[in-house]
Amino acid sequence: MTIAAAGMMGVSVLIVVPFGFGLGLLAAIHSAGYVSGGHFNPAVTLAAYLDRRTGAQDALLYVVAQVIGAIAASGLLLLIAGQAAVQGTANRFPEGKMTEAVVVEATLTAIFLLVILTITKRSPNHAAFAIPLTLTAIHFAGIPFSGASVNPARSLAPALIGGTIDASILVYIVGPLVGGAIGWALYRALEDGSTR
Repeated sequence: MTIAAAGMMGVSVLIVVPFGFGLGLLAAIHSAGYVSGGHFNPAVTLAAYLDRRTGAQDALLYVVAQVIGAIAASGLLLLIAGQAAVQGTANRFPEGKMTEAVVVEATLTAIFLLVILTITKRSPNHAAFAIPLTLTAIHFAGIPFSGASVNPARSLAPALIGGTIDASILVYIVGPLVGGAIGWALYRALEDGSTR
């Protein structure tokens, strides 16, 4: 809704969206993070599964819930503001830059997951603030290059509800999932290296 609101008010999404996502995640962690441990993103769930912090069945249920929740949010926006508003929330990357967008999504998601896995293990009392601040920084860095999704559910929902789904959705599914696995691998390498 932050993206739609920024567009309706004529405010640059490059300013509003990073804060909207960061503050939204801050609110989600504080209000509902205790239910799932903060699984609001399939890439996060993948990394938690790879790190054996969650089992396969729970991971699958988290991803289903994430996609349903994202679709419900896009459906609510459709009811409130119409299909054009939903389409305005779909991620986009510069024309002809699909490969670059996948690389950006994977890189930013890897950084995000490295922070999440490290902070929740090393300093969990700071996680509820460090993670949303990292997401804010990721959006500032990534919006011009890939739209800065780093969350497959967040990208899939507006593409489905807005009727704009096409092959470009792969950028926002493959990039974050690959990035989640890379972030986990980096975390493991650093964690294993620190215990030697």
